[in-house]
Amino acid sequence: MSDTAAAPAWAARLLAARTAQGWSQRDLARELARVSDKPLPELPNVVRRIRGHETGAHRPDDFYTQLYCKAFGLTQDQLFGTVTKPIPSLALPSLAPDADLYERITRAIEHPSRVDLATVQWLEHCLAEHRRVEDTIGSRPLLPLIHAQLTTVADLARGARGPLADRAVAALAQYAQFLAWMCHDSRQPAAALAWYDRSHAWALEAGDACLASTTLNMRAHQAWSLGDGQRCVRLAEASRWHDGRTTPGVQGMAAQMAGRGHAQLGEANQARTRLAEAEDLIRRAAEHPEDEPPWMYFYDEGWFLMQRGMAELELGDGRRAAEYLERGLSTLPDHYRRDRAWYGACLARAQALRGEAEAAVAAALNAAPDAIDLNAYAVTELQRTAHDLASAGAPGARAIKESLTGSKA
Repeated sequence: MSDTAAAPAWAARLLAARTAQGWSQRDLARELARVSDKPLPELPNVVRRIRGHETGAHRPDDFYTQLYCKAFGLTQDQLFGTVTKPIPSLALPSLAPDADLYERITRAIEHPSRVDLATVQWLEHCLAEHRRVEDTIGSRPLLPLIHAQLTTVADLARGARGPLADRAVAALAQYAQFLAWMCHDSRQPAAALAWYDRSHAWALEAGDACLASTTLNMRAHQAWSLGDGQRCVRLAEASRWHDGRTTPGVQGMAAQMAGRGHAQLGEANQARTRLAEAEDLIRRAAEHPEDEPPWMYFYDEGWFLMQRGMAELELGDGRRAAEYLERGLSTLPDHYRRDRAWYGACLARAQALRGEAEAAVAAALNAAPDAIDLNAYAVTELQRTAHDLASAGAPGARAIKESLTGSKA
């Protein structure tokens, strides 16, 4: 487990606050120097201190605590305290409710039958913001926080009445789906499966066909991750039972998951047929992105190219896989650190498969830092590539292993 994965809640808040500003650690170091009343150490030393704080290795002393609060414009309780009202969340400026909304949320928590549309909308917004932060800081720091939020959302959903009840239960289903994803990402497969099943049931209760379909697609992804291509295909095809009431993007996700399952089974024709179908659906979705559900924010043509690359990797075509992965990665924003680690690791294996050892090592070394911090699956993929390169007698395999262990021996 990496230091970042084991980070306490206050360290996750600190990292999220910097991410929300779009600052690098060096940018934050400069900002701390600007707001400080006395000189700070040299910039590299401040950056190292920030890194230690964000991983949770060292809690900031009183002086740096005050500097962080000044730099981010947040209170000490927001940034480092418990902050349990109105609902626990990361200290993101976009999540701070105004006085009226704060009162509404607090009142609803105390008396769930008084939940209103504004409160449910804030919960949806809160979840959307945490989804985007998770792309950068990973799942482990957010798991306990989202679990606490889900408990509160469940209480509010039970209190909702009339037409609002469906929307509140749908929000609850979204929270469960996000929690399931983070459990899967943290390699807790049993917990992930339980939460996907719970999310699917709530989605059906709320009449949300898009989310019901998505939970089956995500279970298909989980099956693929466990090497069960047949179950991946079955679950992806089951999600298509909702076609006619789902968006092109959701249907495209199902088609590409079926394609990846066929690829894992070595069924090239079926895989490429499903992927071609998915490509057409994704293009249709891109014409009206406003119609897609909020959890599909990451799903675009660049992301799909990387899915095709993964499928070609399963089929053993390193050349095609590398071309798709390179094109997709070129469109992926830098703040998608967890995904860049995974697809970068896939690219390294694709380059190794096509016999380009030097390119494979370069891709692996580029992906390694974020893989160590945020993506255990990517670490496994990089270890596999290092093993394959070493077996082929290719230089550079040792460098990959060292990058993953920190060993220079």
